[in-house]
This record gives sequence, C-alpha cells and structure tokens, in this order.
Amino acid sequence: MWSVGAFNSITITPPSASFAVNKAPINTPTSLHLHYFSRPLGPLPSFSLSNHSSFGPQLSYKRTVSFRCSAALTPELKNTLDKVVTSHKVVLFMKGTRDFPQCGFSNTVVQILKSLNVPFETINILENELLRQGLKEYSSWPTFPQLYVEGEFFGGCDITVEAYKTGELQELLEKAMCS
Repeated sequence: MWSVGAFNSITITPPSASFAVNKAPINTPTSLHLHYFSRPLGPLPSFSLSNHSSFGPQLSYKRTVSFRCSAALTPELKNTLDKVVTSHKVVLFMKGTRDFPQCGFSNTVVQILKSLNVPFETINILENELLRQGLKEYSSWPTFPQLYVEGEFFGGCDITVEAYKTGELQELLEKAMCS
C-alpha cells in the first residue's frame, strides 16, 4: 500500500501468479483500489502490469480513466471557515495551539505574532482531518500554518517571515487593528 497525492492509500491487487520471478512478461488483469481517508473509492478499470523494464513492474493502462475523489471542502465547511476568518482580525490555522505549537513552522508564526503584540485566534488543525484537508482547498495552499488577516489568506510560514523582515506584515497588521 502506498500513500500518493490526495489519496490516503492505493492498493494494487494482482493475481498471485503475476509476480512470479523470472517469468515471461506479465499481462494479466490487475485491480486498483483507491482509498481516500480510509474510505474505499472502489476499483478502477483493469490494467496490466508489465515487467519489460529492469527496474521492476510498470503500469500499462488499457484505457484512460478520469475520476475525482469527493472534495473535503463541503459547502457547510466553507461557510464555517468564512465565518471564522471574518470574525477575527487575525486568525492562524496551525498545528497545535498558541501555547503548545506542534511544529516549528507554526511556532515561528506564533512567535512573530506575539512579538508584534497582535491579538490573534488560533485553530488547531490537528484535531480535525476534514478541517485540515478542507482548508487546503479553501486557501489553495497545501501547507500549514495558514495566516488570515481581515478575512484574507496572507500566507504560510515563509511568506510571513519574509513579510515580517521587510516590515510589510507590521504595516498590514497595524491597518487591520485600526479598521
């Protein structure tokens, strides 16, 4: 089982004889099952494995299939996130809490905000997997922490650090606190 991209895991179930060593090229039907957060998405159409390469089996698809897993950002979650990011001037979605950050990047942004004496709300994304995945879609940003200022996505750790170094973050936060 492998973890790939947006999928939690992929299981390839070959016929047992397909993986016999030093046999002729494999060309037997194999099924592929995708799992998204432990929910099986079901089998996709058959494909074959071929061992023509010295680097191991390669996938040889019988036909192209397009599919999409269900989005983590439901309309209800989007509405909730809209309310959260607009109900406070500064919101930080982070791993852990303000008092106990669970990653160095989250800790860095917390320390920057504390050094600027800015009131901010934090939301621990580790407590809810759907929130974590939905927020990635909501912001179109794949990593955490995620900083929002006046309802707008500002950036992650690197952007926040750079804006802090240039003074841009201080200006933005001063304007936000005065509005």
